[in-house]
Amino acid sequence: MTVKIFDRLADLPTDIRGGAVAIGNFDGVHLGHARIVERLISHAKQVGGKSVVFTFDPHPIHILRPELTPTPLTWTDRKVELLSDLGVEVMIIYPTDTNLLSLAPADFFSQIIQTSLDAQAIVEGPNFFFGHNRTGTIEVLDTLCRHADISLEVVQPLKLDDNFVSSSRVRQCIRDGDVSQAREMLTRPYRVRGVVTHGAGRGMELGFPTANLNDIDTLLPAEGVYAGRAYAEDTIWPAAINIGPNPTFGQQTMKVETHLIGFQGSLYESRLEVDFISRLRDIHPFASPEELVQQLGRDVEAASAAVQNLTLPHPP
Repeated sequence: MTVKIFDRLADLPTDIRGGAVAIGNFDGVHLGHARIVERLISHAKQVGGKSVVFTFDPHPIHILRPELTPTPLTWTDRKVELLSDLGVEVMIIYPTDTNLLSLAPADFFSQIIQTSLDAQAIVEGPNFFFGHNRTGTIEVLDTLCRHADISLEVVQPLKLDDNFVSSSRVRQCIRDGDVSQAREMLTRPYRVRGVVTHGAGRGMELGFPTANLNDIDTLLPAEGVYAGRAYAEDTIWPAAINIGPNPTFGQQTMKVETHLIGFQGSLYESRLEVDFISRLRDIHPFASPEELVQQLGRDVEAASAAVQNLTLPHPP
């Protein structure tokens, strides 16, 4: 199913209005989001309308407090892809501006939820806030929905290992390099993208050529060596990914290097997407290039095994 995408509310098609709506950032698209989407689709069927996700670009905090803006977990197109995979039919990616953020909760509800979307049902988590200064709480939304005869379901947060699943928790796991724990909370393994640029060619000399990624626009995992998957030339390649310096050769520059296992060819200037599956080891200097090569061989074997044994919470 292909999701329909809109970036404005004026003149929405009639068949888009009158459905079920979920509003939020959906950063990372984790299992808690998947639970909201599941209930959203159910409500859409009940009211005979579309399942609609209303999200923001950029994140509202980017305008209100730019110095506090968290590094995103997903870029917009990736978010669309992940939510579409879950069955969302419509996404409204609203260009956030000061006019939107200055709306009082009642005005936001009246102008957007009622007038523009004609929502018949709303699905949110308990920590949902809306309107000027986030003064619209879930309790405020419940009151407004009751007066407007719009059904509201508040989906309780999902717990995993006695901790709530949230974008903040996923973000902390990524920062810590615990991509395995992050993967358990996400609907798909954590992914970054970047442009392949020329490096020092050291990997090629050692027999493990790498694609050096620049211009990465989402949160990077902590320094380390990871098992992952790379998407190149319409093929998924198992990959060993190095984030950090190359201390064996006295190089301290932070780099993201991806060895596509089994790939032959050039990827320079292309955009490469890479999934992180598990952390293999820390980065440390080796006594000789020969010892490094031996370790790289073990890294490739471990990365291949991790990809082969990968299981996902949802079909790919």
